[in-house]
Amino acid sequence: MLEQLNEFVINQWMLFAALIIILAMLVKSFVGLKGVVDINPAKAIQLINHEDAVVLDVRTEDEFKEGHVLNSMHIPVGLLENRIKEIEGHKSKPVIVNCRTGSRSVSACAVLRKQGFTSIYKLAGGVLAWKKANLPLSKS
Repeated sequence: MLEQLNEFVINQWMLFAALIIILAMLVKSFVGLKGVVDINPAKAIQLINHEDAVVLDVRTEDEFKEGHVLNSMHIPVGLLENRIKEIEGHKSKPVIVNCRTGSRSVSACAVLRKQGFTSIYKLAGGVLAWKKANLPLSKS
């Protein structure tokens, strides 16, 4: 059995390398960003209502105007490092980061982590998950 595996690895080294890369990517996605917790919309509501969590929307201006979580702060992900002072006063609170699908939130969470935020949550599925859960969005 071991000989067959060795022969496969030698003869199909490119396939084996692809397998290793895919496995590494899967492990990375399961481990996630250290100190950041993925949450669903129901958990986000609990944090907002019971722990005074701050919602940070990192989408574009146009996306934000289409509808956002009530009382969320808006700082597009590309501007977050330059505008971090706007949210620094909330370091002691849980911060829920959201975007459209959850992918841009990862970058924003990394910026917050680097700036010393310790209670960071990423809305899994972003605003699309919020909508799918039939939760309201504000357009004001």
